[in-house]
Amino acid sequence: MLVRLAVAALLASAAITGVAPNPASDGDAGEFVVVEFAEPTNTTGWTVADEDSSAALPNRTLSGTVALSTDPADARNRTTHPVVGLSGTLSLSNAGERVELRAPNRTVDALAYEDAPTAEQWDGDEWTPLGATDFAPTTARNVSVSAFALPDDAGPPLDVVDSAESRLYLAGYTFTSTRVAGALADAARDGVDVRVLVEGGVAGGAPSPEGERLSALRAAGVDVRVLDGERARYSFHHAKYAVADDRAVVLSENWKPSGTGGHGNRGWGVAVDDATVAAHLADVFRADTGWPDAKPWQAVRENFTTVDGTPANDSYPTRFPPVETRAERVEVLLAPENARTGVRELVESADESLLVEQPRLNPGGAFTNWTIDAARRGVRVRVLLSGRWYNEAENRNTTERLNRIATAEGLDLEAKLVDPRSRFEKVHVKGAVVDGEQAVVGSLNWNDHAATENREVILVVEDPAVGDYYRRAFRADWRGGAWRLQVGLGAVVGAAALAGVAAASRIDFEA
Repeated sequence: MLVRLAVAALLASAAITGVAPNPASDGDAGEFVVVEFAEPTNTTGWTVADEDSSAALPNRTLSGTVALSTDPADARNRTTHPVVGLSGTLSLSNAGERVELRAPNRTVDALAYEDAPTAEQWDGDEWTPLGATDFAPTTARNVSVSAFALPDDAGPPLDVVDSAESRLYLAGYTFTSTRVAGALADAARDGVDVRVLVEGGVAGGAPSPEGERLSALRAAGVDVRVLDGERARYSFHHAKYAVADDRAVVLSENWKPSGTGGHGNRGWGVAVDDATVAAHLADVFRADTGWPDAKPWQAVRENFTTVDGTPANDSYPTRFPPVETRAERVEVLLAPENARTGVRELVESADESLLVEQPRLNPGGAFTNWTIDAARRGVRVRVLLSGRWYNEAENRNTTERLNRIATAEGLDLEAKLVDPRSRFEKVHVKGAVVDGEQAVVGSLNWNDHAATENREVILVVEDPAVGDYYRRAFRADWRGGAWRLQVGLGAVVGAAALAGVAAASRIDFEA
């Protein structure tokens, strides 16, 4: 018995935890096998073998998790693990095969895989992009925040950018804002470490001014990178945030006039004054810019695709000025790591009300079904979607399904398409309010592709003042007008009306 236990312990001392057979390189140079050594192990006489060849591990002691490769120089550009060179030949089949880790006279571990996608790693359960991050949700408490709505007030994003003294990281999907570009260039000239990361494969092409803006930033000394290419870890870098020293801003809007410029979109955003949140987002930014798919602007600008668009120069009234408060809790969620799970758990936590405002929802998607499940638990649910021509057909199908289910089952559930009525051009919010006390703000469109394939950043802000702020903004968008407490007698009437609403334990969203 003791002998068998000793042999089992020895066999468990090392395990193959990943293989990368198709690393997007000529001749698959840099392919590697990830091995985890549970304890320091002398690998003299050990080999890694596929069905046709084998390569020898070095005659030394290895420990921890390492990547084994016959092309260590190329492999170092494809993994964050320490790379250990193998001697001999190893040619992992892209069509799939079994890989074995062998000690003298025995097989220590094995891992089989099937068709290998480009630039992805197999861990025995799923394929993940090479260089994929694995950030956990991060929470900060008693946080100073400023919640704002666009196009009502375009000041907060620029205020955060302007405040930088040492570091300024800006992440976006597209970037055409002259105001923000000027602020970034000024900061760089003042000695601030300024870096920008944008998406390189914008659907349909990036807005035409973007190339000019990025070139100007690069000329001003800004480190500009574009995330794209065969080894891209995300379908789209769709996140929209900035980090300035110990401050951060996360929002639904792109860095362009119709978004952060306040000239068109209904969007939500939160500026956060907290070192924990800022440090976490700075780590995310560095991880996303520190991989080969984040290419320097000067290397990609000749092939950067842009398209002409309609300038956004409209002005809109300020109905909802920012609200500043100390939030009880702020949680940072990321896609593809944890945003989907975080949103699902938040929706499942709703006890009384759930307000959802989105550019679009798939009629049969998981996010849509979660809202139905909430209504079936007795939660009062309202879903407001964009009525723009390119979203209208799908969103009408979604609203019709939701309203049909509500009628058939007697649920307190209603959905409709938004009517801007000259208060904004279109809905670009990707947000929700749960029980009037938790608000979801950020870049995540509520669909599985965005949640599992894109880089997205959202905040969950737990605070009654922030929840009420976005609840009132939602109410105005739902009704097609603005809801405000008036001074004097109007405030008394408004307070009485609110008391009546509270007594009835419901929110009336009808005009």
